[in-house]
Amino acid sequence: MEKSLVTFTLNGIEREAWVAPHQTLLQVLRDELGATEVKYGCGEGVCATCTVRLNGETVNSCLMLAIQVDGQAVGTVKDLSDGEELHPLQASFLRHGSSQCGFCTPGMLLTAMEFLEENGTPSREDIRRAIADNLCRCTGYTKIIDAVEAFAASRAKGVAEAEGGESGGDPAS
Repeated sequence: MEKSLVTFTLNGIEREAWVAPHQTLLQVLRDELGATEVKYGCGEGVCATCTVRLNGETVNSCLMLAIQVDGQAVGTVKDLSDGEELHPLQASFLRHGSSQCGFCTPGMLLTAMEFLEENGTPSREDIRRAIADNLCRCTGYTKIIDAVEAFAASRAKGVAEAEGGESGGDPAS
C-alpha cells in the first residue's frame, strides 16, 4: 500500500507523517506521533473523546482521514496550556473536580473552549447543550458544567475589570 507524506502543524510545531490512505487522524496522532492525549473511544464519531481542533474548530479525529490535514493546523488539549502552566479552563476543571477517570476530559475541554469563544457568559443549560455530544460515563456532567460556568464567569469579570467595570476592589488603589 502506497503511503503519502502529510505535513501539518500539531500544537504549533510542524510535523510530518507517512500515512496510508485509510489511516485516520486519530491513528496517526496516537500511533505515529505519540499524541496519546487524544483518546480512542467509540471509533464512530459519537462520543467526542477523540476531539481535536482543526484550524480552530473541533472535529472528531476518528472520522477524519489523516491525509485531509495536510497543510492544516491541528490542536490537542495540550495546545490549551502554556507549557507547564494550565489554561484557566483546565485549572477550573481541576478546582471543581470535573474529571474522575479523565478519559473524556481532553475532548470536553476543547469542546467547551470552542463554545466559550463564541459565548461570553452562557447559562448552565447553554453549557449543557454545548457539551451534549461529549460522552462522560463517570461524572454526571454537573461538575463539568460547574467548571465551565465558573471559568466563563471569571473571564467575564476579568473583561469587565479590564474595560473599567466594577472590580470589587478599592477604587483608590
